[in-house]
Amino acid sequence: MNIRPATLADIPAITRIYAHAVEHGTASFELEPPDQAEMTRRMQALRDGKFPYFVAEIDGVVGGYAYASLYRTRPAYRFTVEDSVYVSPDMQRRGIGLALLRHLIEACTAQGFRQMIAVIGDSDQAASIGVHKACGFASAGNLHDIGWKFGRWLDTPLMQRALGPGADTPP
Repeated sequence: MNIRPATLADIPAITRIYAHAVEHGTASFELEPPDQAEMTRRMQALRDGKFPYFVAEIDGVVGGYAYASLYRTRPAYRFTVEDSVYVSPDMQRRGIGLALLRHLIEACTAQGFRQMIAVIGDSDQAASIGVHKACGFASAGNLHDIGWKFGRWLDTPLMQRALGPGADTPP
């Protein structure tokens, strides 16, 4: 597995992976998958903000991607990021999500962020919850019945992990 910074050339694979998650899963609360132009705009906004964005390749094929973004836009949150990790359905259960999240944690720590938040779509996302636990995240609560998708109400579990010294010292 090769984890590397994502480039604009990865947009078709990233768009395909995300479209499947939107159309068939509850990891995302979007109802319609964005097109390549929108995914390009989103990637560029993250790159412009100097946030880490990675893809994982296996045998030259993009099998997943991960990025960090601001948890919230108000200035007091500037040391807290939210992670996003998506794995192609045909490459799940190979450790791609775990490897991507570990890489993302390292990059965010190196950039001086102090907290990482996981906003997990749906409490039934056992794999995502397990990957986050394996990377040192702890439960920070659960927002009950806040999303409506596929004819049912969905929860949003929140998980949190300190980065570097966390809150032990000022930034």
